[in-house]
Order: sequence, then structure tokens, then C-alpha cells
Amino acid sequence: MHTTSSNGVIQVVLVEDDVNFQHMVRHMIDGAPDMTLLAVASTRAQGMQLLDVLHIDVLLVDLGLPDGSGIDVIHSAHLKQPDCGIMVCTVFGDEMHVMQSLEAGASGYLLKDSAAHSMVVEIRSLHLGGSPISPIIARQILMRFREKNPVVPAPLPSLPKPSRPPLSAREQQVLELITKGFTADEIAELISVSRHTVLTFVRRIYRKLQVTSKAEAIYEARHQGLLED
Repeated sequence: MHTTSSNGVIQVVLVEDDVNFQHMVRHMIDGAPDMTLLAVASTRAQGMQLLDVLHIDVLLVDLGLPDGSGIDVIHSAHLKQPDCGIMVCTVFGDEMHVMQSLEAGASGYLLKDSAAHSMVVEIRSLHLGGSPISPIIARQILMRFREKNPVVPAPLPSLPKPSRPPLSAREQQVLELITKGFTADEIAELISVSRHTVLTFVRRIYRKLQVTSKAEAIYEARHQGLLED
């Protein structure tokens, strides 16, 4: 039986065995009025159990757990709670761990030494459809992409882009209201849904448009003819 988010508060779960890091995350989240730490799991097994009993908005996962890999928790969360934003917080910065985590379903990847001061900001970003990634990890991913996709001097004529999933009527409505400058709370009141539901629509819009911010979403939507100039 899943619980449900209330009052638009971001529901966070941490899977981490480092007690000091647990305390740091709890302290940061306790000071943020728009989020709450629902539970902390210290093992892979406990993390897997929480996926069956809690509705999670943002899942923070360490990879090196006492009884296995956090990647198993990421994969399970991605299947069981597809709307959940998953962020790795770890000391492992090698390519194998990074790529396995992203392939399993993680949308963010932070190294612990860079995560402490900005954890609350990164959680908000992830919840809104962003992909917080430590700069050193982002560079690593970029280099890997460049190695696999070298620039060619004379590209062949481009084929039509594959069609993207269309926006639903509700998603289109939310997109138009975002464009007009309405906040999530105002949109929730206008269309008679909860703030959490509005944020879910926003994440789906970002995913379908393949963007990570409001400005990019508006630009891409206009480019695709979804919005009038």
C-alpha cells in the first residue's frame, strides 16, 4: 500500500550505510520546508523493502552497501516507481559505476565530496526533471560520448527526426500555463489538482521534450509548434 505526497512536499528516501552522511542529509532536509525525509535504509535489502511500502518522489542511493550494490535498488525503483527521481550519492566516480547507474535508471549522479553543500538544491532540480551530475562525472560522460561519436566533416543529409511521444491534453494545458508564468501552486488551483500532480506533469513534459529546464521546454515547444509565438 503506497503512501501519497501531501501539500506538495517532496518525499525523499535515503539508502546509505554511512552514518555521518545520513546525519548530513537529514540535517539539510530538515531545514528545507518543501521536502521531508521519509525513511533511511542502511542496506540493499532495506532499500528494496521501502520501494514496496512508500511512495517516493526522490530516491538517494549509495552504490557500496553492506549486502550488495545500490545499482540493484536503482533498477528496482525504476521499474516499480517510474515517476521517482533517482540520484546516486557515492564516492565511486569510475566509468563502470557511472554508466551502470545511469543505465539502471538513475537521473543524477553526485560524488559525496561535492554533494554536501548543495543537496537540497539538487533534490529540487531532480524532482523538477533535471539531471544533477557532478562536473567531473559530466566531463567523463561527455568524453565517452565524443569517443563513440566522432565529428565527421561532411555529414550525410539528415533523416527526419523520430517522432516524440505527444503531450496529453493535461500536459499541453500545464505547458501553456507555465509559459504564461504561473507557478506550480497557481496551476494546481487553476486546474483543480494537487501541486504534486502538477510537478508530475512538468516532469513528463520535460521528458517528452527531452529538456531539463523551463526555458528549454518553452523553446523546444515553440520549435515543435506546440505553442504560439
